[in-house]
Amino acid sequence: MKQVTVALLFGGRSAEHEISIISAQSVARHINPDHYRVVPIYITRNGRWYSEGIASSILELDIAALIRKSGTAAASLKLQEMVLASGQQPFSFTFAGIDIAFPILHGSYGEDGRIQGFLDTVAIPYTGCGVTASALTMDKALSKLCVSEAGIAVAPGVTVLAGDWEKSPEQILSSIPETLIYPVFVKPAHLGSSVGISKVSVQGELPEALAHACNLDTKVLIEQAMHGKEIEVAVLGNNNPIASACGEIEPGSDFYDYDDKYIHNTAKLFIPARLPEELSRRVQADALTAYRALGCRGMARVDFFVDEKSGQVVFNEINTIPGFTDISMYPQLMEAAGIAFPELCDRLLQLALEPEQPAKT
Repeated sequence: MKQVTVALLFGGRSAEHEISIISAQSVARHINPDHYRVVPIYITRNGRWYSEGIASSILELDIAALIRKSGTAAASLKLQEMVLASGQQPFSFTFAGIDIAFPILHGSYGEDGRIQGFLDTVAIPYTGCGVTASALTMDKALSKLCVSEAGIAVAPGVTVLAGDWEKSPEQILSSIPETLIYPVFVKPAHLGSSVGISKVSVQGELPEALAHACNLDTKVLIEQAMHGKEIEVAVLGNNNPIASACGEIEPGSDFYDYDDKYIHNTAKLFIPARLPEELSRRVQADALTAYRALGCRGMARVDFFVDEKSGQVVFNEINTIPGFTDISMYPQLMEAAGIAFPELCDRLLQLALEPEQPAKT
């Protein structure tokens, strides 16, 4: 059997640069070397592409430990120093003999349709969602509109444009008590890994949270804090996707933020979630509905808030390139469903080669 050459794309221009590297390290360890030849491609924060030598060295760097010890700023500086010291010339995609791409690029410039559009243009198949679904799901506000139209409950919220906040912050602040009840969450619309999210308990905390989020993104959501458990479902497939069992996150802090995920690692994961069977089935069904409504292919992780007492299921967000780190929910949910990490990588690559077809009814 001829080896298939896979371009493993990681790094990128988003605030989730380092998390992308950690995810790519996990994927690189689990892709079957008998079937696939992996060409690692590291994309710097300024958009330069590097392959093989320096990319391989970065995949071997224990960046997770560096983040825990010294923070993301130190990790970012270390990566810059490694690239400069390598003396390598940037990678040229055209003559590399790539058969398929496996983008592990969380956030902007990777999960938002831009890299997908580029790969479509150069006729390279790739894992995960296409341009439209990637762009749509990257925008939390638009995602909520689509799943709401599909009949799934969403958290009450207000969308704020960074430009409007800069021009008239007083007007925006005065409108919030009319619409929402504290506590609320302030989150950038286009970032993941809980980057830039703040929990606001009183009106006086809102200006700082909005200023922080607006500094990171052009659009910001202010959402009502929802009661219930944080539940995640892994979805895999194209025309006839499957949903994993529900996974539950019990945050180690006030909410499941960036530090809780990647630095302190104090959150507890429960697979399956501690929910009644009937309620779990409802959440799984809603995950598949959201996946189809947003036009997803390949994979996605769909997140909900579930109130066991009232039975309320509320859509939170969807991630089309979910985390693939050792602590990430998506590969753990797939593992619990009987799909081990190497098989998961293989299935995603095979799904990438399937032509788009109308869904079977």
